[in-house]
Amino acid sequence: MVEKPFVSDRDHRVVALNCDSYKRVKQVVKTGIGLLGGVGEFVKPGERIVLKPNLLFGDEPEHGTTTRPEFFEAVIDIFQSAGVKLQYGDSPGFGPVASAARWAGLADVAEANAVELADFANGVDIRNPVGNLIKSFNLANGVLAADGVINLPKFKTHALTRLTGAVKNHFGCLPGVQKTGFHARLSNEFEFSEMLVDLAELVGSRLHIMDGIVGMEGNGPRNGMTRKVGVVLISANPHALDYVVARIMSLDPSLVPTLNVATSRGLLVPNDIVLLGDPIEAMVIPDFKVNRSRVSTTGEPGFWSKFVKNWITPRPVINSDRCTRCGRCVKVCPAEPKALGFTSGKQTPPQYDYDHCIRCYCCQEMCPEEAISVEKPALGKLLDHVMG
Repeated sequence: MVEKPFVSDRDHRVVALNCDSYKRVKQVVKTGIGLLGGVGEFVKPGERIVLKPNLLFGDEPEHGTTTRPEFFEAVIDIFQSAGVKLQYGDSPGFGPVASAARWAGLADVAEANAVELADFANGVDIRNPVGNLIKSFNLANGVLAADGVINLPKFKTHALTRLTGAVKNHFGCLPGVQKTGFHARLSNEFEFSEMLVDLAELVGSRLHIMDGIVGMEGNGPRNGMTRKVGVVLISANPHALDYVVARIMSLDPSLVPTLNVATSRGLLVPNDIVLLGDPIEAMVIPDFKVNRSRVSTTGEPGFWSKFVKNWITPRPVINSDRCTRCGRCVKVCPAEPKALGFTSGKQTPPQYDYDHCIRCYCCQEMCPEEAISVEKPALGKLLDHVMG
């Protein structure tokens, strides 16, 4: 099992540094870790450390969905110089990790630096003594075999949890199709976020180093638009880091369900956050495209849940002009019965049955053609306007 980090996981320090180019990233990351006491605060020579990038789908680096190769290489160099034995891994949303790593440009970097791919395809059931909701996880062998994890998330939006950050990047520590199972079992963002926080606490990554040089806004985590953010964020506390991400996105942190969970458990105390590095005020992007609606992304539980889900809550919509009828959205849908399917062979795009849709947005996340967007129904748009 992963050891506890040397720096308390309740450390609320967050380093935020300007970085306008991937050519500068190594020095910026090194400076940032130095502000937290240096590499020696987080690893010891000879330890086996797994780097956990965000691979998602294995898109090319320019797409903005994955941890960039230049960022990955900078982190490798810094930690190898400290005498650490590195591996890396992730469990992408679709397909084998080796292919995703190759497409994203990380495999070439890893091979050039003798960093092996850890086993994230198989796992072992592990009891979760810190879990509030999930009492055991099937955790990737590569995580369990390591002395510690360094988390390398990407600065992005997300249809379900508002943002993809340090906490949610741990979802890739679960091998195989069980991720789909969690989407099906935990069919609202509140329970899903409880699970994500349970998982992040179990893995206990020693350090979180976020690639925010080029981020993604809009229809994230995969089909949004790239945006120059120009920051590197580093912290030993994933919740504090994600809180700062929300601030930079001009997103009210109270709208991020994982932050609400962390705050309720005492894992995050916003007033205790200590910012180091460059002034965050200059990093804030007022017009960053992110879901700021106070309407739940999946529909509030309770008597009115069906009405809210069907008429107010955002839902996935297929652009028939972009759809190639590949059927991947149908395959990855975790709902039972499935929320979409072909009604006339593959002559037309799949059709949704929104009564069955659980609003997990896996279809949108995994669409290879960027043909699925998440949109609010007319009543939801009206409520947003009325609520300001």
